Amino acid sequence: MAIEDTLNAAPTPESAGTPPPLTKNQEKNEAKRKAKMEKFLAKKAAQEAKGAEATGKAKPKEKKTKSVPKPKDAFVNTTPEGEKKDMTLEMAGSYDPVAVESAWYSWWEKQGYFQPVTDNGEISAKGSFVITAPPPNVTGKLHIGHAMGISIQDALVRWNRMRGVTTLFVPGTDHAGISTQAVVENQVWKQFGKTRHDYGRGPFVDMVWDWKHKYGDIIMKQMRRMGTSYDWTRERFTMDDMLTRATKETFVRLFDDGIIYRSNRLVNWCHRLNTSLSNLEVEKVEIPGRTLMSVPGYPSEEKFEFGVLVHFAYEIEGSSERIVVATTRIETMLGDTAIAVHPDDARYKHLHGKFARHPFVDRRIPIITDSEAVDMEYGTGAVKMTPAHDPNDYEVGKRHNLEFINLLNDDGTYNQNAGPYCGMLRFHIRKQIIEDIKAKGLYVDTTSNPMEVPVCTKSGDIIEPLMKPQWWVNIRPLAEPALEAVRDGRLEITPMAAEKDWFHKLGKFQDWCLSRQLWWGHRIPAYFVRVAGQECDSGDINYWVVGRDDAEARERAEEKFPGVEFELEQDPDVLDTWFSSGLWPFALMGWPENTDDFEKYYPTSLLETGNDILFFWVARMVMLGMHLTGKVPFAKVFCHAMIRDANGRKMSKSLGNVIDPIDVIQGISLDELHAKLESGNLDPREINKAKEGQVKDFPDGIPECGTDALRFALCAYPLASSDIKLDIQRVDGYRKFCNKLWNATRFALMKLGDDFVPLASAQLTGRESLAELWILHRLNVATREVNAALADMNFMVATTAIYGFWLNELCDIFIEYIKPVTAPGANPEACSSAQQTLYTCLDQGLRMLHPFMPFVTEELWQRLPRRASENEPSISIAAYPEPRSDYESAKAESDFKFVMDIATAGRSLAAAYNIVANSEFYISNSSDASYALTSSLSEGIVTMISGCQRVTVLRSGEAIPAGCVVSSVGDEVAIHLLVRGKVDIGQEISKIEDKISKVEQLKDGAVKRTQVPKYETVVPQSVREANASKISNYEAEIEVLQNSIKEFLVLKDGE
Repeated sequence: MAIEDTLNAAPTPESAGTPPPLTKNQEKNEAKRKAKMEKFLAKKAAQEAKGAEATGKAKPKEKKTKSVPKPKDAFVNTTPEGEKKDMTLEMAGSYDPVAVESAWYSWWEKQGYFQPVTDNGEISAKGSFVITAPPPNVTGKLHIGHAMGISIQDALVRWNRMRGVTTLFVPGTDHAGISTQAVVENQVWKQFGKTRHDYGRGPFVDMVWDWKHKYGDIIMKQMRRMGTSYDWTRERFTMDDMLTRATKETFVRLFDDGIIYRSNRLVNWCHRLNTSLSNLEVEKVEIPGRTLMSVPGYPSEEKFEFGVLVHFAYEIEGSSERIVVATTRIETMLGDTAIAVHPDDARYKHLHGKFARHPFVDRRIPIITDSEAVDMEYGTGAVKMTPAHDPNDYEVGKRHNLEFINLLNDDGTYNQNAGPYCGMLRFHIRKQIIEDIKAKGLYVDTTSNPMEVPVCTKSGDIIEPLMKPQWWVNIRPLAEPALEAVRDGRLEITPMAAEKDWFHKLGKFQDWCLSRQLWWGHRIPAYFVRVAGQECDSGDINYWVVGRDDAEARERAEEKFPGVEFELEQDPDVLDTWFSSGLWPFALMGWPENTDDFEKYYPTSLLETGNDILFFWVARMVMLGMHLTGKVPFAKVFCHAMIRDANGRKMSKSLGNVIDPIDVIQGISLDELHAKLESGNLDPREINKAKEGQVKDFPDGIPECGTDALRFALCAYPLASSDIKLDIQRVDGYRKFCNKLWNATRFALMKLGDDFVPLASAQLTGRESLAELWILHRLNVATREVNAALADMNFMVATTAIYGFWLNELCDIFIEYIKPVTAPGANPEACSSAQQTLYTCLDQGLRMLHPFMPFVTEELWQRLPRRASENEPSISIAAYPEPRSDYESAKAESDFKFVMDIATAGRSLAAAYNIVANSEFYISNSSDASYALTSSLSEGIVTMISGCQRVTVLRSGEAIPAGCVVSSVGDEVAIHLLVRGKVDIGQEISKIEDKISKVEQLKDGAVKRTQVPKYETVVPQSVREANASKISNYEAEIEVLQNSIKEFLVLKDGE
């Protein structure tokens, strides 16, 4: 009987008593017989009762309704907050994740188990392991990417903590400037119909702080639910006093070092958010050609044309000649200040130095030559230049000292430079200006054109290149040291694909725009000095000073402008959120002060994150950390894969396939999933589409899986790959694994008994059986593999090793194998030894699993008795298993594998002859050594063959009963199955003959395909080889089946 069958049927108190003197299978069959009889008697009694009430008139049969499982009673946690769960209560009959996961976390936290343990204030001799957790947005809730990062990071932290390493895992949240301000602004508008400008900067920022205090800790509570072992005493927020001080310090230092500068340059402008963005916050959406798109800020039914080239002509001044140009953004022609041609292009040499006339504004447009910007072979060979609204044109404008004409207001309307189009929205101009060009006879044509459309990742708005005076970081002096750190090995980036990406992208990193036109965030510590009586230009860097506070800024201004009156005006903009986030690993340790934490725990050990923010965040931390502290902020970067749905699609709210990890933990119905869509901020037009996706992906909702199953599942994927397809059914499978752990431990505790006392040491006693030596060896193998895999951050290998040990070796083989050894009446010494080994495996197996499944392992481990030499109050701080030389036994591995091979051969024989119950086996031996081995393990072999009634071991020369079939296992042993009297030989032969007939038909079809004309010359060799292989396989299968018939005939003749 397999462990699945045994453990899923929870033993009753009665079954724990002394059983009747029956074999295992007899006992099982007797129980089935009794159950059937009880069912029959109950049915008969019900029929008799109906008959007594009958009036002689037959009642119509009632339609059977599908039985609905009775809902389980809701678990109520009665453990006071922070107190230890009462483990004296009877163990539940089955695994319930809600009950198991209750109470433990608050106890762990109150006991201080997550704080670093030092040796008299010094780092442990075993070293330190420090992770500063990536700070999620304070506005957010956990998404499945967070859950994956948490599962990976916490597995490593718990593993190191259990190994005695001084461990620190620091949590925190990011103020998320754009996202947080947008959430509060939307909320204020919905509630009160007001904008932030109706309140003013100070009161509005106070409102954001109020919102943060009220809602901002939701994600941290969710992280507790994930079991993350953070040191909450060190929790940080990117706008708390410590990090604000570090942010100001960094800006001032970088300005003084000449790395931060102010310049009027092109920025990525989002009209929807009214702020500039970095290149990394802009997604380049590829479109194949002409595409109609909606744009935020316009009516939803209004579409605009993208992916086209509009060709139109400029008239040459003083002649009737025209020059044709093309553009994908026709509205920007209002800002054209030049037409570029190649200096060697003969078609336009006569136009060098001449001018075209703009058709809508009073402007002369010079015709310039530029060999870098113009390809003579592309299009007409003439290129319009709009330096203030195109990155490429901007560079040409600087080279040729062109006029930079800004067309746009911050709200997406055009300004007075657009002439008759002033005040119109940019995409309304796109439509109108084509009609106006046609009216002037200057339109040529419109052609489809594949292109990339820049889209704001925050708002979905179409990004506009726009000239703005902003603060910038010169990346070059910061990037080169970061590249060198990877080259010389001070920083390791894995997987290799991420390292290649590092060199590819960081080498091309453009200067970083720091300014954001927001109110929520770190206000830029730069001050404009307005000198009395002078014309002061805010675009002139000479009128700017920086300071860590107002006093320092005034002091610097007085040094710069001695003896004159001035006013200081702090820049109203805030810093890019990634600027303060880039200081995370060292700022939360107290930098710029040389604190105790900074001395002990910086640099950190690891930065684990998704590969999508390698340059958003990781590169900035490395660059700033090296420049400001002189050290690489972490020794290693591990980039985990991106999670997609089970169909390989990117998770998207509009597709309805976004998975909330809390929904996986506690389960959610399809109706509740629909309701979440309705209450979210999804466009009403997309809700129905998303619902359809949910019906397809989650027709029955999402089952309750629990935290442990989710963590284990996320770690069990190949995390170094580029993408992961997350299948909820796989997570649910690991919930079933938790149930097996529960039932296996419950069953094992019954086998140990209430009076069991483990030995003071886990050393071998010398009384262990072969099965015990084998399982301890397998425990050793798993321990070695898991430790090595975690050291290499190969989580898939680690989880596979743990899963295999628990399920395939401990549960399916060892626990089943020792049942007769630990049964009442068994040899007391053998029973005691088996119990001690079972205890060791449970204790060490739970510890090994704990980093991945913290809750269920704590719950089960607390029910185990303790060795006298151990006093750890929690598995979370118990010693992690290490390989032991005394458990290593290649001989036990080999010998027990031989026994399992015997059982495997027996199962194959039983399957071949369709004997599923009451099978009888004989094991013949040709040597005394093999007899000694097989006879000592015969009871165990019975447990390893489902349906086996008995195994008889024969010495060399002992007769084998007639009517047996045989399978050899090595040179010295064979296993025989008694078939005579167990099967209908004629019926079995008939079944085999039917199989032969079907295989022969398949073979004939394959042969026929080889007999077509010119088969050898026309049909590819690979196809011919495949056909030949099929024919050969069919012939081999027919031969095996024919031999089976011969064996049955021999048995029949012997009857």
